[in-house]
Amino acid sequence: MKTTIDIPDKSLQEAIRHTGAKTKRDAVVTAVEEFNRRHRLEEMAERLHGSCPDFMSQEDLKRMRQDHKWEAKR
Repeated sequence: MKTTIDIPDKSLQEAIRHTGAKTKRDAVVTAVEEFNRRHRLEEMAERLHGSCPDFMSQEDLKRMRQDHKWEAKR
C-alpha cells in the first residue's frame, strides 16, 4: 500500500540504525512487522495465561539453573 507520511528524521534514522535497513522503506517495513509480531505475541500470552499450570514459572526456572545438582547433569 502506498502512502505518504511525515516521520521525524531523528526517529527514522534511529529505526534505520536499529533495524540495519539499507533504505527508509525497509526500516519502516521492518519496524511495522516487528510491532505486529510483538502485538501477536502479547495477545497469545494473554490467551494462554494460566492455561498450562504444569509449566515452570520464571522463578522455578531460575532456581533450577542455580541448583548445583542440575549443573552436574549437563
